[in-house]
Amino acid sequence: MRIPLELSIEESVMEIYRQADTEIASAKPVCVASGKCCRFKEYDHTLFLSSMEAAVLLKYAPAYEKPTDTAFCPFQKNGLCTAREPRPLGCRVYFCDPAYQNTMVEISERYTRKLKDLANEKNLPWNYAPLHHFLDNPEKALAL
Repeated sequence: MRIPLELSIEESVMEIYRQADTEIASAKPVCVASGKCCRFKEYDHTLFLSSMEAAVLLKYAPAYEKPTDTAFCPFQKNGLCTAREPRPLGCRVYFCDPAYQNTMVEISERYTRKLKDLANEKNLPWNYAPLHHFLDNPEKALAL
């Protein structure tokens, strides 16, 4: 489904997230609340997001200390995400459920493509970088 151009960038990003959330829910990945998704260094992964996603996240996420520690997500507190609603696609898609891994890749690629298409449609630069790049340099996020 294409995103109508008359929607704001923020609304368009959130609509892409809603579509992804629906598809993820239908895949029924299991979450065991391990926190692996937010402990980047310990589980050897990096969360990438676009400057559009960073703008939405930074607009609505709670305050955090800078500079950030790249070992973990500063929005995880007591095992819970404090930036749940504006969290980026990578957070939404990631589950450590072994049965979901192939589906996770497919969904991630499909909705990253939608975000890239949105950037092209709105004539926006595509800046895709690790989370901490935007957290420590919020001016690098797209201005909404």
